[in-house]
Amino acid sequence: MPATLRDVAERAQVSMRTVSNVVSGYTHVSERMRTKVLAAIDELDYRPNPVARTLRTGRTGMLALVVPEIDVPYFSELARDVIDAAAEVGYRVMIDQTGHDHERERQLLTGEDRTMLFDGLLFSPLVTKSELLDMHGATRMPLILLGEHDFDGRYDHVAIDNVAAARDAVSHLIETGRTRIASIGSQPLEEYATPLQRSAGYEAALADAGLDLRPEYVVTAAHYSRADGYSAGRALLALDPRPDAIFCFSDLLAFGAMRAVFDAGLRVPEDVAVIGIDDVDEGRYSRPSLSTISLDTQFIARESVRRIIDRIEDPTLPATEIVAPHRLVVRESTAAE
Repeated sequence: MPATLRDVAERAQVSMRTVSNVVSGYTHVSERMRTKVLAAIDELDYRPNPVARTLRTGRTGMLALVVPEIDVPYFSELARDVIDAAAEVGYRVMIDQTGHDHERERQLLTGEDRTMLFDGLLFSPLVTKSELLDMHGATRMPLILLGEHDFDGRYDHVAIDNVAAARDAVSHLIETGRTRIASIGSQPLEEYATPLQRSAGYEAALADAGLDLRPEYVVTAAHYSRADGYSAGRALLALDPRPDAIFCFSDLLAFGAMRAVFDAGLRVPEDVAVIGIDDVDEGRYSRPSLSTISLDTQFIARESVRRIIDRIEDPTLPATEIVAPHRLVVRESTAAE
């Protein structure tokens, strides 16, 4: 017969409650107790019964992660890190995407199109407003918000400082001697927080250096894709005088912009320096390698999972605002080697 929870408890000489806490990934178990239980699990080859656990505890051991686009490298890398962080505390993760669809965000947030299969929701919205979050409250599912929206401190929120990140990127370009600095990625007709904040950081860095903001150097991008970066880069290079540097609101935009520079018969960084934000793996191996602002997806994942587990254990906890670190990574696209 397969080993039971009781068998593990007897072998480890602990209570069944302690075994359940270890199996469920409950964090407040002493290391000594955890070691004893895990050793007993290995010896008995114990396999938890997920259906029994759900009936017993009301929990599924599953978290949901919702992102705008899973094929965008930043979000796929974040998803990988969330899966790893959740596994460390005994949880599995199911991933869904909204595809920039307002209605899809609403459905996923309010639970209309899913049964309550999850113990908690990690949600990275593009357009969600506070009123939708209030509707989510009726589901009573623990929620952690990811991304750069301002939710008035009413919800657990893990984000980066986008203004500071953009400011650091543009300040680096200025320090290399660039004075005609363009940007790709603004979305003035949308209300997404990320482009608004990165635009603010771009403008602040120019102001800090006493450089004029040239409207013709500010190019929009409907999507943060290589294709949009390429078309925006071509438009910028047709200007007279052309920019001597381009700050891109994502690494994918930067890859497209660099291709536009090469197709124009120019060099990166000698003629036009290019920098992005995200630090996706591709940037390390592009030629030239891409200077960027590195966003600590492992920190974001670890803190998000830690906080959702805490909220699952105690739904009355006050909301917490967590700001993830970022750092400048200088590579060949802004500094010839």
